[in-house]
Amino acid sequence: MARSSSRKQSTQPLSQLRIIGGQWRGRKLQFAPVEGLRPTGDRLRETLFNWLQFHLPGAQCLDLFAGSGALGLESLSRGAASVDFVELNPQAARTLNQQLQLLEATDGEVHNCRAADFLVGGGKPYDIVFIDPPFADDLWQESLGALTGRLSEGALIYIETPRDIVISAANDWSLIKEKRTGQVCMRLFRNNSDATTEH
Repeated sequence: MARSSSRKQSTQPLSQLRIIGGQWRGRKLQFAPVEGLRPTGDRLRETLFNWLQFHLPGAQCLDLFAGSGALGLESLSRGAASVDFVELNPQAARTLNQQLQLLEATDGEVHNCRAADFLVGGGKPYDIVFIDPPFADDLWQESLGALTGRLSEGALIYIETPRDIVISAANDWSLIKEKRTGQVCMRLFRNNSDATTEH
């Protein structure tokens, strides 16, 4: 998904991303150029949403380290019922709210807070969760532990990490997709599933 850090804000012009599928296909959206924010690239997003294409319609989604909102916006474009965008950086959160307003996307909500604080607050279970934190901050395991009780049965969890990072997933998660490209590793897990890993 996208990554952002809360430490610095930038006065640079806004950067752009392109939605690659669904009702907003081809729309160019802006995102704040804050430190540590790098949206998941078009090629990786295309691979990810090929994995998810039959699961997105009607899904309740969580974009946990939203940054630019690339993954959550792509999900809404492709028929997700709702997306909660969690983003700590205030500038990135404001810009994401502006993009949702431009798209008239009433099923997206931005939460300007820490991912762990959002998860422990309780709430609805999610069908699809995107976890792509700032690579430098090593937040993967903290996030995975906090997801307990926030997943629907059969929920899909996407995790993007540096290529060689090892992830300790919950015992009742099954790794169903995995791909390494460049310096990035993409993994897709299913909650409470005996699915066979595919490469």
